[in-house]
Amino acid sequence: MANALEEADRRWSRPSLRLILSVVMVGLVVVVAGALISIGYVRARENAVERVQERMNDFSDRLVNRLAVISGDTATFVNIFASAANSFLAPATERLNDKLVFAREALLRSPTVDGLYAGYPDGSFFHAINLRETLWRKALEAPKGAMLAVRTIDRSQPGKAVMRVLFLDEAGKRMQAERTSPAEFDPRNRPWYQKAEGGSEAVTTGPYEMAVTGALGMTISQGHTRNSKIVIGADVVLTRVTNFLRGELLTTHSVAFIADETGRPVIHSSLSEMQKIIAATRDKQNGTDATVDPLTRALSRLLKAQDGRVDAVSINDVTYIVMSSKITTSQLFAGNTLVIAAPLEEILGPAYNELFQGLAIAGGVVVVVIVLALVLAGVITQSLNQLTTSAYRLQELDFQTEIDVPSRVREISALSGAMSRARDAIFTFSLYVPKELVRKGIESGEFLRRTAARQEVTALFTDIYNFTAISEQYSPEEVVIMLSEYFDLLNVAVNRHDGTIIQFLGDSIFAMWNAPINDDRHAEKACRAALAMQQALENFNALQVGKGLPEFRTRFGIHTGAAVVGSVGAADRLQYTAMGDTINVASRLEGMNKEHGTTILASRAVHERCHDVIRFRPLGQAHAKGRAEEVELYEVIGEIDEPATHQ
Repeated sequence: MANALEEADRRWSRPSLRLILSVVMVGLVVVVAGALISIGYVRARENAVERVQERMNDFSDRLVNRLAVISGDTATFVNIFASAANSFLAPATERLNDKLVFAREALLRSPTVDGLYAGYPDGSFFHAINLRETLWRKALEAPKGAMLAVRTIDRSQPGKAVMRVLFLDEAGKRMQAERTSPAEFDPRNRPWYQKAEGGSEAVTTGPYEMAVTGALGMTISQGHTRNSKIVIGADVVLTRVTNFLRGELLTTHSVAFIADETGRPVIHSSLSEMQKIIAATRDKQNGTDATVDPLTRALSRLLKAQDGRVDAVSINDVTYIVMSSKITTSQLFAGNTLVIAAPLEEILGPAYNELFQGLAIAGGVVVVVIVLALVLAGVITQSLNQLTTSAYRLQELDFQTEIDVPSRVREISALSGAMSRARDAIFTFSLYVPKELVRKGIESGEFLRRTAARQEVTALFTDIYNFTAISEQYSPEEVVIMLSEYFDLLNVAVNRHDGTIIQFLGDSIFAMWNAPINDDRHAEKACRAALAMQQALENFNALQVGKGLPEFRTRFGIHTGAAVVGSVGAADRLQYTAMGDTINVASRLEGMNKEHGTTILASRAVHERCHDVIRFRPLGQAHAKGRAEEVELYEVIGEIDEPATHQ
């Protein structure tokens, strides 16, 4: 009876634990998921609006920066011509070559400048035009191959104005296609001339419709410093600005425009509205309210109320997120206001879709987690002995056997999972640090502190000849693939000869012998490893050539001596390495291969320790970069099959 009660008690206890764990896990998942979904739903609207505000601010910043760059470049050229280009003091038709040198350079350097010109107090005119715009090519009937056009208006003959047009090719040479015609244009009647005449500062005119091409543009002009009656000007075509506004709209029915001080739009993201604005400019109408759409008109009236803020505004029963910002850092449109508006429903549409998808995914996750929780709660039959065995395997750095210890006990299952993750972490750690170092650190705890000691080591450095040029010729992905295969060869050779790769340095490696594992034949094994790498690279390069890829010509430097070896670095980030003159000399020997036309260079210290088994060729003494003392050089030729008596 007692045994039956005990068995019943055990059966009750085990399901009771499973039930408790299942209820707790399922309840926790449901509560957390419900809370996250509720918070996500509440925050969806706010997040969507915040993201739009960020995008609007970014939109505004990039547009203002673009305007600042355009106006800055244009104003700089105008200022240079108005202060340093004395050729523009001569009449419009004189010193043309000197004028063209300045104008051609400016037009080719600045893609936003449509033309550069000078207006004179007698009504004469010099105008250099970049023919990249199709409208100018068509208006001037430019010949094929023409890159620049120059218009000059001569009023030296009383009552008669003559315009001469000449063309320059890409090299700056004049073409035969020149023509003359009567001229009606008088720069003195243009606003850009009248506004800048007699002044010493750059001024802005426009936007306005250009007389010849009909494009919308603005002018930055300035009186010449030595004769302010001569006005230097530059036209900026605003097509790039309108394209930017149109290309950066946040949603399908968003609008963006620039309004002047009176609230009238002068630049608009809509092509149809731009046509109305240009027509109003052409007809010199006093206002454009009658020509713009109701949305733009309503937004223009809100400029003062908005005052640079981002806010939700209801217009014609539609809610818009609206932002306005003053343009203050650009000479173009200085004092004007950028207005951006996007319908709230279009803004929130993707957010709601994302929310609903999140709800569906979260619901599926909850169902899956519930099922898994019920299943996992029933699988609690693990063995502590198996976990102990797994722990011993980890201590020996055996990663071949998976840690999978099933158990009905929840705590043992959790411990099994923790050990599995620990196995993955230690395995990952061993990929970056040689296993000998990992094993030594686990056994002794040496990696937990900064320690270092002096001992004799043999250091080897490699480098690929002309690797920079190879990197320029191939994509980064191709270079990484080639380097990975290349490093595999070097790693195999170093491991087979009991060495340790301490560090990968770009296309180079730093390998070391006699640390952390002591090895009396460290110099010999380093030389054998270098020869093995050299042999393996011959096969590697043959495959490279067969694939149409470059050969990796590798140089080696080997030196033996005392170094400080141990764990160094910051308190929370250590690296096992070696430091000292021995390491520097090995690195310098690798570089000295270039001077001696060799592949593997070793020092006298290496030669003394293994000349009975490795064949060397003496090269004499040489200065290593950064060292006053000379180094005695030996080229590593090969291995000696049988120990022999050497001369």
